[in-house]
Amino acid sequence: MKLHEYQAKSLLGRFGVPMLPGVAATDADGAVAAAKEVGGDLWVVKAQIHAGGRGKGRFVEDVDATEIAKAAKGEDAAGKGGVRLARTLDDVRAAAAAMLGKTLVTKQTGIEGREVRTIYVAAACDIAKEYYLSVLLDRSNNKVLFMASSEGGVDIEEVAEHNPEAIKKVWVDSAVGLRDFQGRELAYGLGLTDAKQVRKATAFFQALYQAYMDLDCSMLEINPLVLTEQGDLIALDCKMDVDGNALYRHDDIVAMRDVHEEEATEIEASEYGLSFIKLDGTIGCMVNGAGLAMSTMDIIQYKGAKPANFLDVGGGAKQKQVEAAFRIITKDPSVQGILVNIFGGIMKCDVIANGVVAAVKEVGLKVPLVVRLSGTNADLGKKIIDESGLDVIAATNLDDAADKIVAAVKGA
Repeated sequence: MKLHEYQAKSLLGRFGVPMLPGVAATDADGAVAAAKEVGGDLWVVKAQIHAGGRGKGRFVEDVDATEIAKAAKGEDAAGKGGVRLARTLDDVRAAAAAMLGKTLVTKQTGIEGREVRTIYVAAACDIAKEYYLSVLLDRSNNKVLFMASSEGGVDIEEVAEHNPEAIKKVWVDSAVGLRDFQGRELAYGLGLTDAKQVRKATAFFQALYQAYMDLDCSMLEINPLVLTEQGDLIALDCKMDVDGNALYRHDDIVAMRDVHEEEATEIEASEYGLSFIKLDGTIGCMVNGAGLAMSTMDIIQYKGAKPANFLDVGGGAKQKQVEAAFRIITKDPSVQGILVNIFGGIMKCDVIANGVVAAVKEVGLKVPLVVRLSGTNADLGKKIIDESGLDVIAATNLDDAADKIVAAVKGA
């Protein structure tokens, strides 16, 4: 589950992570009130969407197609993006009015962009140096990974691609936690040498690690982490993802969910207990089991096409869930063909077959459909499909199924 910057910062504040004061608002008047509450005479007004690169974004309503294309590539927005400096309360009001209710396109949103419904008014500071810092789980060795770079800011992806040696990595054993020497190692990796700054950095890393663990984060990113002219380390921006499997422990975080930032089909799928992620391909997939679903997506790619989604109906799905899964796939206008790939273990192939037949009769079948059934009650499932009168292409194995759906889509 993704959180907005203002939400993530409200959580980090519990752990003593140093940040500048800020207040969220949903209209221009609220933005002015937020600036007054924050205090001072210089503020930063930030659009709140679940995407990075906001400062280099463009608002669809304000620019032409050429500028939108630049935004999708992450090119500079000349001060008209989703992060703006305000020197007066009138500037705060104008910035809020220019953002709220409009669609922001960034390198991470894609060309369709995201509507801004909330803005965050934060205090500004004098920046001496910007850094990058993130915490995530390295599944290759089952340890928490800290990544830090002295080349922080909005273009960390380019640093990773063109100058990977500039990124310092430290792995943490969760059984003992982040040790002081590891904090110092990270600080030195950022180029901090002053003893006082190293101590501050070490305390910052310790607080961030505690937040990552206690909040069950899957990713926690501070970009930029800044060193102020006064020698303080501040989390200037924050991106936080929380492990969905741990949300039952965090009712307060669940209450922060912004469904406007999620795909409508993904929300619908979650209501039926389906694991669904929309992708940008043309072949819809309905599979049982995450591993088999990943293999199905891989072989579609290998055969020269792209999957339109990841959809795992799980091992114990009922007919209604299968019907819902099929409906969700067919709602995507980019889907030009559907592959149903079921290996029956706990899941019975006849349940899948009945669900597919019922769904097709309800929503219709306008694209090629390939079905591969194997395992528990596979013969019964095939019989149900065969006797349904549907125009379904049967497949004997996964390789055969991938060949047939790719050929059908390309033929269409």
